[in-house]
Amino acid sequence: MRFIKWLPALLLLSATAYAGDKKKWDVENPGSPQQEVAFTVNEGTWLNVDISPDGKHIVFDLLGDIYIMPATGGTAKVLRQGKAMEVQPRFSPDGKKISFTSDAGGGDNIWVMNRDGSSATQITKENFRLLNNAVWAPDGQYLIARKHFTSTRSLGAGEMWMYHINGGNGLQLTVKKNDQQDVNEPCASPDGRYVYYSEDMYPGGYFQYNKNPNEQIFVIKRFDREKGISENVTGGPGGAVRPQVSRSGKLLAFVKRVRTKTVLYMRNLKTGEEWPVYDQLSKDQQEAWTTFGIYPGFAWTPDDRHIIIWTGGKIKKIDVSRTNSAVDIPFTCNVKQKLSPTLRYTQDLNADKFNVHVIRHATTSPDGKWLVFSALGHLYKKALPDGKPVRVTDAGEYEYEPSFSADGKSIVYISWTDSTSGSLCKTTLSGGGVEKLNTKKGIFRTPSFSHDGKWIVYEREGGSNTLGPAYTAKPGIYMIPATGGKERFVTDKGEAPAFSIDDKQIYYQAGGGLEKTFNRCNTDGNEEKAIFKTTYGKQFTISPDGQWVAYTHLHHVYIAALPRTGRTITIGSDSADFPLRRVSKHAGYNLHWSGDGSKLHYTLDEQYYTIHLQDLFQFVGGKPDSAFNIPAQGISINLIAKTDKPKGSIAFTNARILTMENDEIIENGTIVVEGNIIKAIGNASQISIPAGAKKIDCKGKTIMPGLIDAHAHANHFNTGIIPEKHWAYYANLAYGVTTMHDPSANSEFVFAQSELVKAGKMVGPRVFSTGTILYGADGDFKAIINSYDDAKSALLRTKAFGAFSVKSYNQPRREQRQMVIEAARELNMEVVPEGGSFFYHNISMILDGHTTIEHNIPIAPLYDDVIQLWKHAGTANTPTLIVCYGGLSGEYYWYQHTNVWEKERLLRFTPRPIIDTRSRHRTMAPEEEYENGHILVSKSLKKLNDAGVLINMGAHGQIQGIGAHWETWMMAQGGMTPMEALRTATINPARSLGFDKHIGSLKAGKLADLIVLDKNPLENIYNTESIRYTMVNGRLYDAETMNEIGNYNKPHSPFYWQLGKNADSFPWYETEQHLED
Repeated sequence: MRFIKWLPALLLLSATAYAGDKKKWDVENPGSPQQEVAFTVNEGTWLNVDISPDGKHIVFDLLGDIYIMPATGGTAKVLRQGKAMEVQPRFSPDGKKISFTSDAGGGDNIWVMNRDGSSATQITKENFRLLNNAVWAPDGQYLIARKHFTSTRSLGAGEMWMYHINGGNGLQLTVKKNDQQDVNEPCASPDGRYVYYSEDMYPGGYFQYNKNPNEQIFVIKRFDREKGISENVTGGPGGAVRPQVSRSGKLLAFVKRVRTKTVLYMRNLKTGEEWPVYDQLSKDQQEAWTTFGIYPGFAWTPDDRHIIIWTGGKIKKIDVSRTNSAVDIPFTCNVKQKLSPTLRYTQDLNADKFNVHVIRHATTSPDGKWLVFSALGHLYKKALPDGKPVRVTDAGEYEYEPSFSADGKSIVYISWTDSTSGSLCKTTLSGGGVEKLNTKKGIFRTPSFSHDGKWIVYEREGGSNTLGPAYTAKPGIYMIPATGGKERFVTDKGEAPAFSIDDKQIYYQAGGGLEKTFNRCNTDGNEEKAIFKTTYGKQFTISPDGQWVAYTHLHHVYIAALPRTGRTITIGSDSADFPLRRVSKHAGYNLHWSGDGSKLHYTLDEQYYTIHLQDLFQFVGGKPDSAFNIPAQGISINLIAKTDKPKGSIAFTNARILTMENDEIIENGTIVVEGNIIKAIGNASQISIPAGAKKIDCKGKTIMPGLIDAHAHANHFNTGIIPEKHWAYYANLAYGVTTMHDPSANSEFVFAQSELVKAGKMVGPRVFSTGTILYGADGDFKAIINSYDDAKSALLRTKAFGAFSVKSYNQPRREQRQMVIEAARELNMEVVPEGGSFFYHNISMILDGHTTIEHNIPIAPLYDDVIQLWKHAGTANTPTLIVCYGGLSGEYYWYQHTNVWEKERLLRFTPRPIIDTRSRHRTMAPEEEYENGHILVSKSLKKLNDAGVLINMGAHGQIQGIGAHWETWMMAQGGMTPMEALRTATINPARSLGFDKHIGSLKAGKLADLIVLDKNPLENIYNTESIRYTMVNGRLYDAETMNEIGNYNKPHSPFYWQLGKNADSFPWYETEQHLED
């Protein structure tokens, strides 16, 4: 038994110790003090079971621990217990040993122990292509297991591999057909010739959500170890999974879906005859990611008369000769676990001023005296090194992407207004007049002067649902005279163009994903040639003398010599072929060279860094290469902005007030708001309304806190230009969402918009985010975490943008996820991990102290073991039922049951094609499919809620605004009362994310985020949609029109779809064609 009751003093070992002495990470003791919890259960969730060859004992897993008990049941003896997740036990053919999957060594590998739990040994040693679901070959000399493969999608596919009991690299049996369709659940035939397994055969060749389980998703195949080929065994509608061959080799037991029932079937392997035996199994996972299997492992008894299997929280003994004949094998488990403290920190939401973190498009004047950059929607200049940033122009429109002329006299940049689209502008550093160079509208990007100052090269960008489709008929790279005039088309490829030193060619970046190139072509677009090809490189910039190239590679900044071979060179993070150095500690953005090419500048947070070439390479500056140290600190840009706070007082009178303070309800209540603060709240007889306050009579109405969407994707993956109005924000405010937390976004874009909202320069909810996820699969944004220092660096680059939370997204190894947790603990950050549809990972996340689990636990229902463990932990759950794992997404219920396209408020703030394409041609399913999907999950959420676990509303950005209401209503579908459901959308996420000091409930001293409803949601939870007013940070909006009212009168300007020709003549109109003026 590996569980030890650690003394607190021994638990004070900090995670930094691992970084300092490079000792192997200990999954059992990740660094933080831990709390021991103990409880007893007689039911469990998703138990893998096996019976010994002599039929005397059953071995099974529960909450990542392994137990053994007599085959007749009883109190189970623990064999392996502790923090490591250890699952899927299987007896060896002679019954003397047990194989199992364990992450005790850092990642999921196959281990073997003696039958009594002693002498546990790790057999496989994979650190990325991890393994699970091992079974024994009949000779007892080999183990056959599923090996996990990922590419750019994090949850991947599997192959069958065979490993000798003494270890080794293993031997491949099956070959994955693609990177996303799974192969799993091996079972060896008694003669050892065949390996049976399940394989995803759903059409399309890739993983899909909302698969139809009434069709064929999985089939059972078998691999012939003599011929080396695979053949189909069974499948068809309802699929076929978890094959288990009888001891005699005559029958195959497997699991199949029949409508909403998961059924145990038999197949006569000789005749092909199939028949059902038991139709009361717990729901299988055919619609979900199936990395650890589609149904838990089960076993035949030695006499082949019974199946020992988990279902309904119990271990059952099923008589295969009869129908639906089963008896419970009772068990009792005395659970002991160690819980790491949950990461949760109080956030300050009401500072008077804030440091601007998002410094965009920074560029240094050729003489090195000035830094110009975009922040808060405008251009600023800073005299280096210690000047105070000031505006370059006094223009009202947004300004982006400045670039100096070679002589430093002119700056070219992009301007934007929602009503007039983009412009290519030129000004001077002194901020004189602004000259607009273009004669045709468009979405312009990244302008750059030629070295002789005569031309400007830039990109015309295609349309988007953020900026609109108009004036984007021919995207590509263009040139225009620096004095203005007629533009010249260069090429339809690439982005970020820049002139070569002789101005005869144009450099640009092309491609995407993991196949990118850095190209050049003549100014007429001909003679295109790829200079570099790269998998992870970005932000390429050539030095003015053409001798060096700077770029980023997986977030870090590199400088390399620029060799010229006439061939395309592969460039990355290391090379023995030409000089190359990393020059950033955590990350770098806005790479650009000094005017003389002797220095590279970049930014991170509000720090401005300078790297001198002479310090990097001995052959340049004469200093030893080893003398260079990456700078830990740069020059502070120090742009300070005031937090927007309205003036004046507003009094809401005669209202029913749901405060969310211990379910308090105030009838005939009054709320007084001064500025952005609730100054008084209570019964009308107890509240004095200050003179001059704007009074709003709320008789018959209900006031409650503004909604907090804890998992809100709000079109934050864009780059470049930020619109003046972000329609997703208006849609959310119109439906009462006053705070959103986006757990996956483009860091630069989401935090730039967050700062605009905070400064009062953009209308929107409070916007928080993790920024770019810590991605565990492949991609040019992935986070490689192999040490505590790697984890801390990854968090620091996110924190640099202003994040207080990070999203650990399917980092494959347990030790990696723990490193992120412990680094976050040091930095006072929260970790909201991707649930990933991995039940075992979810349980480990609870044990390790994650702030939340994002998305639902894929297994439903949950039983007492999970409920008991979770109630002792502090981890919250944001289930996103709207995209429910393991079933039909909850959003389809509302498309089926409501005419979404008729909701005028939604259409007022959302482009019509987005609504029409999602809602008008509807997926129709019987009610029982939803009962077996998101409603089944919601019932488990009710159990967790009753146990004291924080359950949060998170609408996943599926449909802005109204999606938050659907998610709240789906909480009630599982049995929550209206008040409980309302808590999931208000005080629960506030507590979960550390906001509850300021928002989440209505109380004197808290921030004025509230909504006024025409109807009482306690009478009918659907009444949450009846929003009359939305107040965020003390600013009051008419929810129907989203015009600011109260002490201000600010109608909003039109959205891009309201500006097209004849838009006023057709109520359904949307500007869909590409216009050119």
